[in-house]
Amino acid sequence: MRLLAVVLLVAMSLVALAAVAVQPDEVLSDPRLEARARSLSKELRCMVCQNQSIDDSDAPLARDLRILVRERLQAGDSDREVTNFLVARYGEFVLLNPRFSAHTAILWVAPAAILVIGAFALFVFARRRAASGAPASTEQTKLTPAEQARLSELLERGPS
Repeated sequence: MRLLAVVLLVAMSLVALAAVAVQPDEVLSDPRLEARARSLSKELRCMVCQNQSIDDSDAPLARDLRILVRERLQAGDSDREVTNFLVARYGEFVLLNPRFSAHTAILWVAPAAILVIGAFALFVFARRRAASGAPASTEQTKLTPAEQARLSELLERGPS
């Protein structure tokens, strides 16, 4: 009985996670338009929550944006026109995935550039280390004759 209660509690928790913020009064009667609106809403950033789409946000501004998207779609705008309208009104920040442009190039290029620079630095470091003849680790260094004699003495004596 207790196991059943735990399973039901976990199942209800997972269902709650899947819920989205779109209210029933926002849903369009045309299923195709509603699907387009939901698709667009998942790509637009909530300006209040910032790392959440307007589709997932409960903020009043996100609700206003969802309604605006649906109004634009009902007016006959294409998905691109709706996106362009919102970008013109709120800036590129409204997009969860910013477009590639001159002022967003650093966002797209920096990770690859850092990876290439790091790989090059690692390559140069490895070549210099190999050229200097330095051992790869301190474990491979040889013992001096005095250290070797002391080690032999300790091994012959055995555990104390």
